[in-house]
Amino acid sequence: MFAFDWAHAGPTILAGFLASLVEFVEALTVVLAVGAVRGWKGAIGGTLAALAVLLLIVLILGPALTRIPLDAVQLGVGTLLLLFGLRWLRKAILRAAGVIPLHDEEALFKKEVETLGRFARATQGFDRIAVATAFKITMVEGIEVVFIVIALGAAGGGLLIPASLGAAAALILVIAAGLVVHKPVSTIPENTLKFTVGLLLSAFGTFWIGEGASLDWPGEDWSLLGLFALYLATALIAVRLCRAAQKALPA
Repeated sequence: MFAFDWAHAGPTILAGFLASLVEFVEALTVVLAVGAVRGWKGAIGGTLAALAVLLLIVLILGPALTRIPLDAVQLGVGTLLLLFGLRWLRKAILRAAGVIPLHDEEALFKKEVETLGRFARATQGFDRIAVATAFKITMVEGIEVVFIVIALGAAGGGLLIPASLGAAAALILVIAAGLVVHKPVSTIPENTLKFTVGLLLSAFGTFWIGEGASLDWPGEDWSLLGLFALYLATALIAVRLCRAAQKALPA
């Protein structure tokens, strides 16, 4: 029976869940638009096909990374995770400061509805436009989820299952929300989620770069909390500085 070491698995599950939740919500918005305009048969068919491909990628790449020396994996994946997290964190800081607009799922939904409505609807079989659109958005957002899951699992050493469980929980939650509301989940504070995920991925990336470089972190895995707090403090300062700079600009 598989037993979790919660000191290792807990943060990994949380990071996988939050990161996946953001991506799945964005995919859900487009899939719901496809279903509303083109029909649910094509929307669901394209989504399921993409999920099958993504699962295959995880099954192939996840175990393959375990054959590479752990130090090399931690350095490489840690660097990529850090860059990935900083990209999310940068956008979240700029949105929180009002420099760039917040992501609007309702506006995205309306735009997709208008675009899809311009194409003639198929009368028999699968609607190729619906299938292709649902497949594409699920793959685009899902690839980021796959990367995060594999990175969290491989760099941490044996944490692929916890990372996958976090992503699976996010997928189930988003599907359930879509079945219930049949509209964009606009009540989810997406920028707050992206802010948190950016902090988590940056902390994980920094930690594993140190691990790959044979750095002895004080407190071992508990150093993740310190790294998270450090990035949080830096990000909050950055938000204040960006807001001040934005106010100083001429109207």
